[in-house]
Amino acid sequence: MEEHKHSESEELLESMSDKLGFTPHILEILGELDSESLKKYRRCDQKLLSDGALPAKVKILIALAVVASKQCERCTVVQMQSALKNGATKEEIMEVMDVIFITSGAPAVAACRDALKLLK
Repeated sequence: MEEHKHSESEELLESMSDKLGFTPHILEILGELDSESLKKYRRCDQKLLSDGALPAKVKILIALAVVASKQCERCTVVQMQSALKNGATKEEIMEVMDVIFITSGAPAVAACRDALKLLK
């Protein structure tokens, strides 16, 4: 049973790594300490990446604004990659940048510096 949990955790980490392009160290730690926490994280991620009342693309653009407001630079890159992968256009992303600036100011926009390079 323990081997199955370990395998399932590894599979979840691999899936997240494929999505992000890297495996966040915190997810590796969660997987080692408590595979159930990792599963909860994955369920949340799947909810974000699936259409519901809001299309996945819109939820991801909202997530981009939220992580920018927290000034998490790496998080903005990950959300930008996800937004582009889910069909967000440059125009949509630039409108989100306006919202980020209006609601969270220049520091939040600055946190998107590397993420915006993905639009080039």
